[in-house]
Amino acid sequence: MDIKEIPTIKTDRLILRPYVSADAPSLKRLIGEKDVAATTINIPHPYPDQGADDWIKIQAEDFLKGTQLQFAITTNGDLIGGIGFIQLEIRHARGGIGYWIGKPYWNNGYCTEAAKTVLKFGFLTLGFNRIHATCMVNNIGSSRVLQKIGMKKEGVLRQYYKRWGTYRDMEMYSILKGEYNGD
Repeated sequence: MDIKEIPTIKTDRLILRPYVSADAPSLKRLIGEKDVAATTINIPHPYPDQGADDWIKIQAEDFLKGTQLQFAITTNGDLIGGIGFIQLEIRHARGGIGYWIGKPYWNNGYCTEAAKTVLKFGFLTLGFNRIHATCMVNNIGSSRVLQKIGMKKEGVLRQYYKRWGTYRDMEMYSILKGEYNGD
């Protein structure tokens, strides 16, 4: 990966930037909502008291190791969610994106706007050939985001993970550089 630090990227309504320690209280409040955690594989609920501080601290380390590249999604100076490459596979020119949006900000198009931006960054700056994402089969909002940014459904990963005692199915989506239209 040729970039040396996590960049700040501006869109019409959003700023995607590195997480900072001052984000911890908002991060804990937003990500600690059960409805937000229920849409993800890895966000615990209840969210641990020190979890946000600890998670923010490891983001720079994971970036330097080349394993992840996470952005805080902000609007009007407020943290509203997060997005990034939760899997970086530079050797294979591919990455997997993951995201979450705080419940007060759902249904405003913020996730689609951020996802389009990260897709562009992955193809044009990181030089990826493939970008993929998964979402829970019952997460209609996330499926719509992935379809709006041009990803195609590849299939269903049956009983792919266990969440709160139940095995769950995941949908796999992807887009190739040759399919990307630059929007």
